[in-house]
Amino acid sequence: MNQFIIQMPSSVPTPVQQKQIDRKYGMFLHFGINTFHNKEWSDGTLPAISYAPPAIHADQWVKTAYDAGMNQVILICKHHDGFCMWDTPYTDYGVSHSSNPADVVAKVAEACRKYGVKLGLYYSLWDRHEPCYQDTRAYIEHMKNQLTELLDGRYGPVVELWLDGGWEKPNREWGLDELYDLVKRLQPDCAFGVNNTLGDESDHGMSSDRYLPERCEGGEPMRYFPSDFRLRDPFFPRPGADGDPKIYTYEGKEYYLPFEATICVRNMNNWFWDTGYTKDPVVPPAFIAEKYRQLMEQNNILVVNCAPNPMGKLEEYDRQTIFEAARMLGIARGEAVLPEDSCSVGTERKSD
Repeated sequence: MNQFIIQMPSSVPTPVQQKQIDRKYGMFLHFGINTFHNKEWSDGTLPAISYAPPAIHADQWVKTAYDAGMNQVILICKHHDGFCMWDTPYTDYGVSHSSNPADVVAKVAEACRKYGVKLGLYYSLWDRHEPCYQDTRAYIEHMKNQLTELLDGRYGPVVELWLDGGWEKPNREWGLDELYDLVKRLQPDCAFGVNNTLGDESDHGMSSDRYLPERCEGGEPMRYFPSDFRLRDPFFPRPGADGDPKIYTYEGKEYYLPFEATICVRNMNNWFWDTGYTKDPVVPPAFIAEKYRQLMEQNNILVVNCAPNPMGKLEEYDRQTIFEAARMLGIARGEAVLPEDSCSVGTERKSD
């Protein structure tokens, strides 16, 4: 058997990390079965048929990201509920068994090619639907089968894999070394990251606040290894060029890890659309611009979540918010170059 591809110690960015740093800015897209049930997290028992968008406006999603000066999108392809947003034979819980069988990953990948935006994917390690989940070996093989589908080239290049939910099992039970090896063999330029990256490896549960990015001094242990970058949403490092140390440790060796900050355009942490979504305040464009500048100074990455609604479209006010941030930063393209009207976007939604 060939030796696993492993993460090598380094005090400087690897080529994969440098490409990620150079992408700078992107959009998270939380869309799935939760969108139709007013839930942030669901437990894998919602009927697949209840996922029922009349259309998937992936072109609008990706064009919005492009016009807002973003260089990548990260699409939820499986959240904690286990509902899969692509056509897969490895589960009966996904779009192919729903009211709209369109392969959402394929549609977003097509739009990314059209607009020159890079494709990243979010995949939850935790799966509340999959029958083999409690069988560690069987579930690792299940994940490898699904990740092979997502990364074998049928959707083109994938530049980032954002893994989540690792706190739900002991760290060693995810087979991260096997997943990392698989990802790097299929997509060598794909950055591999696990949420809640730092902390005591022996912890079972969320890492303590000791490992929040604003508290890190450098040298803290990697809870999830391997990881090409650090994640802990929706937090930021300390301001300033020296406010975010980059060297962290695993088994006595040092690893360079950039930080990817992820926030929501609505209320900082409202990930999926719900019936109260349009009444939630948006994050001020000036705040997005401020954090963009901070993260760029620190060689980090910013990702802002916008949640498509049950019609399969982004809310217009979300779009105008990130467009205004792009104009403040001088990175606007296309539709975002000029404001829609003379009104500035504030922290509350416009009147209907």
